[in-house]
Amino acid sequence: MSAFMSAFANLVGSLADLLQPLFQTASTAAAIILFTALVRLAVHPLSRAAARGQKARSRLQPQIAELRKKHGRNPERMQKAIMELHAAEKVSPLSGCLPSLLQMPAFFLLYHLFSSGSIGGEPNALLSHDLLGAPLGGRWHDALAHGGPFGGQGLVYLGLFVIVAAVATFNYGRTKRQMAASPMTPAAGPDGQAVPGMGAMTKLMPLMSFFTLITVAVVPLAAALYVVTTTTWTALERAWLYRDMPTAGGAMATAA
Repeated sequence: MSAFMSAFANLVGSLADLLQPLFQTASTAAAIILFTALVRLAVHPLSRAAARGQKARSRLQPQIAELRKKHGRNPERMQKAIMELHAAEKVSPLSGCLPSLLQMPAFFLLYHLFSSGSIGGEPNALLSHDLLGAPLGGRWHDALAHGGPFGGQGLVYLGLFVIVAAVATFNYGRTKRQMAASPMTPAAGPDGQAVPGMGAMTKLMPLMSFFTLITVAVVPLAAALYVVTTTTWTALERAWLYRDMPTAGGAMATAA
């Protein structure tokens, strides 16, 4: 693990050296953003596959509703019929989770790298790097202790919070419109009854993006940059990949 972290630290350092002529003292922060973009490019094919899967699942909702109505008294037959329908349409219920799961190691690598005082038995030189005066290994509470929320370091976090809030607001509106236009059939358990708590979870889904604000506030700034970059990328990517899915506004316009 130590050798792996050393190799990763060297990768971040090499990217920072490459970007130094353009970004000067912010080259390491720019390297983290570039690294994030490379990770997202690597998982983009999976994101495209997830989008195709979600569109297919949306199209299958009327058929799934009919199967649940038809086999409501026979949960085992109902679940088998739904699985057969998914298999026939080549739809995986878990495909949407893969892009997020494959990004988690990259986040934890950055978190560990900028939380460790030493790497491979040597002092972690990356901790001396900063973004506009805010240490990449520091956290929001450190910035608050050095000038408060509107001090030099605090303003860096304020900028990140503004970006996250803007992206979350965009996601909230878009998710609400899509859920209104294409309601999903409630998930059912083995007995055919609705899974307890799923209704509340469905209502919370549009608000999930706002929880990113908490993550940005508590992780090292380097990891926060990863989170902000990947969250923004996700919002733009989903807006593009799901552009042909109906929204409440589009549905009403069609009906009119």
